[in-house]
Amino acid sequence: MELTIGKRRRLQQCSTPDGLFVVMALDHRDSLRRALNPVNPESIGYSEMVAFKLDVVSALAPVSTAVLLDPEFSAAQSITGGVLPGRAGLLVAVEAAGQADEPLAHRPEVLEGWGVEKSARMGASAVKLRLPCQPEGRHATAQERLLDSVVAECRAHDIPLFLRLLPLAAGSRARKLSSAEKRAAVIETARRLTSRGIEVLATEFPLDTTEVPDEAAWAASCAELDEASQTPWVLLSGGVGFEAFARQTQIACGAGASGIVAGRTVWGEAAELRGEAALDFLNKTAVDRLVELGDIVAEYGAPWTQRYPASAHDVGESWYESY
Repeated sequence: MELTIGKRRRLQQCSTPDGLFVVMALDHRDSLRRALNPVNPESIGYSEMVAFKLDVVSALAPVSTAVLLDPEFSAAQSITGGVLPGRAGLLVAVEAAGQADEPLAHRPEVLEGWGVEKSARMGASAVKLRLPCQPEGRHATAQERLLDSVVAECRAHDIPLFLRLLPLAAGSRARKLSSAEKRAAVIETARRLTSRGIEVLATEFPLDTTEVPDEAAWAASCAELDEASQTPWVLLSGGVGFEAFARQTQIACGAGASGIVAGRTVWGEAAELRGEAALDFLNKTAVDRLVELGDIVAEYGAPWTQRYPASAHDVGESWYESY
């Protein structure tokens, strides 16, 4: 597959020299408020959100290839606060907040006042769009229309798009997908959407590993996903326990994944702590977890450059005239 100069350079900023992703995710908004105060999440204001996110970025960005942040509480704040190293890539979410049990999750939209152009202008290495996977759902057309518009903007600004799949039950805001339903939704969505101009697919494990304990089936589902996807793909932690995600990471990377995007699985307990206890957890346990995941990715992962091979000889003498 072809990759433009700008998109290639920005993917390099987000990955190891070997072309592997170890991305720390912290674009959580409503869910983070609930984690910080389960009894009264509305009491968590701007300052508390920013302070927590800066602590997490400060601890984990140095051991990440890139960080995934939101525009409201962390992207600009991490830059101006000096906690995001210059060598770390920056992915910025473009969608409005919304959880799987809310209507907005089915009908996603770009955050008002934000978008791809502003992400590129602030120096982001890539943008991320969360999109429900409901191949037969009644909102599928609107979801794909939104994807196409974001893809067009990314093309105009030469910035890569990470598409984050959110498996949801069609026609229901609450029902949990069975493992078979999740597998079918993820793989069919990957088959349909990775040909529409995205650069990296980000998805949870393509089946419910608690429902299906057979690791041979795990590997088979990842191999099926790897075959269906026309782009590099990375594994999302999706809030599973650390030990389970470490095993999922090994299997997914062994089947062709190019790395991970890990959030609460790495830093989640820090939201329940305060003060020095939270900082101690982030700087020790969370760092150790992300380093361990990075080691797994380095050993088993498939470089994204395998999907986008290139050579200096591919650039013609007057390439800049038509760029």
